[in-house]
Amino acid sequence: MIKNIIFDWDGVILDSNSVKDRAFEYVLRDHDADKVAELVAYHQANGGISRFVKFRMFYEEMLGEAITEDEVAGLSRKFSEFALKELVDPALQIAESIQWVRENHKQYNFHVASGSEESELKRVAEAQELACYFKSFHGSPTPKPELVKNILESNNYLASETILIGDSINDFRAADANGIAFCGYNRLSLQDLGLAYLSEFTELNNYLK
Repeated sequence: MIKNIIFDWDGVILDSNSVKDRAFEYVLRDHDADKVAELVAYHQANGGISRFVKFRMFYEEMLGEAITEDEVAGLSRKFSEFALKELVDPALQIAESIQWVRENHKQYNFHVASGSEESELKRVAEAQELACYFKSFHGSPTPKPELVKNILESNNYLASETILIGDSINDFRAADANGIAFCGYNRLSLQDLGLAYLSEFTELNNYLK
């Protein structure tokens, strides 16, 4: 029986992936537009990987330029400053998943593991008045498989009693790496992965017993 549920954030709780697209475009606006579009396409296909990794990849692999940790951190701050203005908008809330969370948060242990920068993630959750439903929030720059591992170990959760809900292949990989169940949501390419694909969030009830 499932007792613990780990949620991805962008695309599962908030419909915020497009905000992150625009943030990358804004921060990298002085660079070649085709290269930036290539990075945004990579970002769209690889939710759950932190912006720190993506900025480094953009410079080192796409542009062939060196970049320091301090420079990556600076780009991340600019990204966050841009994105936060939009991420606090309640209109981004995904109604069906949030309704399910509100109705069930006392029955399960809810946690968030996200590719979003951790302090930003917590600020957004507070601003959206959603923080009260989750026991903890975990974000980048720590890789998602490690975030999931930390949640399991710090709470002494059994893998057999834990499930991850996500909208990207990297969410599935994080669940698989930790031996926990996975349900895909909000991305049709995940239909054949994990325990099940949720066409509607209430279908999750079928897989928790």
